[in-house]
Amino acid sequence: MELGRRSSSKALAPVKPMKMEGIVDDILKKDPKDSDALPLPLYLTNGVFFTLFFSVVYFLLTRWREKIRHSTPLHIVDLSEIIAILAFVASFIYLLGFFGIDFVQSILRPSADVWAAEDEDQSIAPKAGAQKLDEEVLLKEDSRKVPCGAALVDCPIPQVVPAVPPPTEEDEEIIKSVVEGKTPSYSLESKLGDCKRAAAIRRESLQRLTGKSLAGLPLENFDYESILGQCCEMPVGYIQIPVGIAGPLLLDGREYMVPMATTEGTLVASTNRGCKAIRLSGGANSVLLRDGMTRAPVVRFATAQRAAQLKFFLEEPANFDTLAMIFNRSSRFARLQSIKCAIAGKNLYMRFSCSTGDAMGMNMVSKGVQNVLDFLQNDFPDMDVIGISGNFCSDKKPAAVNWIEGRGKSVVCEVIISGDVVRKVLKTSVEALVELNMLKNLVGSAMAGALGGFNAQASNIVSAVYLATGQDPAQNVESSHCITMMEAVNDGKDIHVSVTMPSIEVGTVGGGTQLASQSACLNLLGVKGANKEAAGSNARLLATIVAGSVLAAEVSLMSAIAAGHLVKSHMKYNRAATPASKDVPKISS
Repeated sequence: MELGRRSSSKALAPVKPMKMEGIVDDILKKDPKDSDALPLPLYLTNGVFFTLFFSVVYFLLTRWREKIRHSTPLHIVDLSEIIAILAFVASFIYLLGFFGIDFVQSILRPSADVWAAEDEDQSIAPKAGAQKLDEEVLLKEDSRKVPCGAALVDCPIPQVVPAVPPPTEEDEEIIKSVVEGKTPSYSLESKLGDCKRAAAIRRESLQRLTGKSLAGLPLENFDYESILGQCCEMPVGYIQIPVGIAGPLLLDGREYMVPMATTEGTLVASTNRGCKAIRLSGGANSVLLRDGMTRAPVVRFATAQRAAQLKFFLEEPANFDTLAMIFNRSSRFARLQSIKCAIAGKNLYMRFSCSTGDAMGMNMVSKGVQNVLDFLQNDFPDMDVIGISGNFCSDKKPAAVNWIEGRGKSVVCEVIISGDVVRKVLKTSVEALVELNMLKNLVGSAMAGALGGFNAQASNIVSAVYLATGQDPAQNVESSHCITMMEAVNDGKDIHVSVTMPSIEVGTVGGGTQLASQSACLNLLGVKGANKEAAGSNARLLATIVAGSVLAAEVSLMSAIAAGHLVKSHMKYNRAATPASKDVPKISS
């Protein structure tokens, strides 16, 4: 083969045979660039032309202003102005090349050296070494510099995150005031009346105060008005979490596509495989056992005897209607269900439980409790209210009271998976699943002293669905309480799988559910907003979907562990750079 493809005007000479090592070394050498001939490094050359350009512009504008002031014709120029004009033209032409020769040469002279070298090498290399050379050439091509070459410094990098516009002169004054401590950052929204502008000013102030860049944190394309006073204070941007879809999940005769926001590879794929197994087995069924949000204030008396008197008063059935009437005034959806008390010395903990419609209901129940406390103060003036929450609720903490009594929605979800599906889709056996569940989820969790953690990965699914649908992610703590049961049925041919979750805390109105992205995910499930026909039915349906998704994920993960595929699957889906074995079973449908 002949070289010199790019210059047909030159004589072509035959290529002499070379050793393989010399060819590879020649390929791996750095390509010469026109910018190498510059007396200064490229970044210094750019700096010189930048300085020259703005200097001569300033000089010419100053001279022209003086001429206008003295009524001197502008076309009359002296030597210094001629030099300045020439310097302006030269620097402008250079900068028009987009900040350097390096970029210009990549357009005028495409980098074909590697491919030319490859053609040469293939013509002279023996067949035995051709494959190895091809691999090295491809490695060289993958690693060589892109048109922006030296690139990361000398030319702008395309931004995945939209660039934040520079602050205006007025905003600069406010930023300086925030940095100097004269203007509180938290007051920007109220002072400016523009939530987006307040976030941008707060962000820039934070960067200057800390000296740390927030370039990767998006600011644009978000409705900051929608979070004011209800979702987040003092915002400086928002994070991006990918949302995947698992399903269809066949639950109670209906199919649902379940949105999951997560950064953990394999999670959506695994849940999707579980949904397939459930669907092929006829679908899962769910039962809602109870629906009641709780709040437990703590009050103190001078003696334990006096605390006990209030306990007896609250637990007396004859007093319940009066207390319920006082409680229910807080909302048209709040309905008091029960009051359970516990005493610790002279301190009394009162656990109020009430229905809250389609809202998760923490604020609703808190207002009702406050009404009752104000009412009780009349008959028990010596009662000292220590706190509206005494942790006997118990919110966002693992607690036996939630595991036993329940909080939010208590749901059981079950499915019978046929033996054929276990073998063909889940790639394991009924016997292996039953044994693994007993030794891992039951005995293993008991050995660890688990509290509500008798499952394989309930919290994974709860967190992913909560983030996607605008729930309070911190309530994943008690919402993930779950016990997974597996039992061989139909003479050992099939397997019955169930998840029991006593404290799923969800809502379809309020909080993060009204944000655009989360609202879209709720709409996908058919539970967006409040149900006008049957108050609370949307939130209850969402709770059963959460439980059904946990059931699907439990089935798939336990099968992967039983079959020995867990590590291989994670290497394939959670470590993209590491090739996986060909015998790894498909997790998605």
